[in-house]
Amino acid sequence: MDGILPAKPARKPRADSVRNRERVLEAAKAVFAAGGPAGSLEAVARRAGVGVGTLYRHFPTREALFEAVYRHEVEQLAELAERLRTGLPPLEALRGWMHANVEFVATKKGMSAALAVAVHASSDLTAYSMDRLSRALEALLRRAVEAGAIRADIGAEDILRTIVGLCYTHDKPGWQGNVLRLVDVFVDGMRRG
Repeated sequence: MDGILPAKPARKPRADSVRNRERVLEAAKAVFAAGGPAGSLEAVARRAGVGVGTLYRHFPTREALFEAVYRHEVEQLAELAERLRTGLPPLEALRGWMHANVEFVATKKGMSAALAVAVHASSDLTAYSMDRLSRALEALLRRAVEAGAIRADIGAEDILRTIVGLCYTHDKPGWQGNVLRLVDVFVDGMRRG
C-alpha cells in the first residue's frame, strides 16, 4: 500500500454556500415565473442578493439552473404533501397540494422553452419528477380514500395530467385564478356521494 494515499472524505458545503444556493433557486423561480426563460441571470443574482460569479459557481449554465429549479420545486412539493398529510383533514390536504401544484406548473410554464431542452436531454429528470410527485400525491389520495372523502377510482397520474392540462390550456393574464377555481370543481367532483 506504499504510495497510495487514502481518499479524503467529502467535505460538507459551507453553510453560507448552501444558503446562497437556496436563495438563487428561490430567486430564479420568481424571475422565470414572471419573465419566462428570457429572465436574465443577472436579474436572478440581483434578486438573490449574490454576485453573478456566485450564481455561476453553483450553476455553470442556464440549463443547469433551470433543471435545479425544477428539481427543487419537485422536492418542495413532495415535502409539502407530507406536511399537509399530517396537518390537515384529508380532503383539504389534497386540495392544498393541488393548488400548490398549479404554482409549480406556472414556474414550469415560465421556463418551458429552456426546460424543454433540459428535459429532452435528461429523461432521468422526467422520470424522477413523475415518480416523486406521484408518490407524494398517492399518499394524499390513499388517506382521502381511507377517510371516505373521495372516490377510489382516481389515480395520481389522472390528477397530475388534469392539473397540467388545465394549466397549459390557459395562457391569458390571471390564468392561475381560473385554474384554481377549476381545480376546486375537480376536487368537488372526486367527493363520495
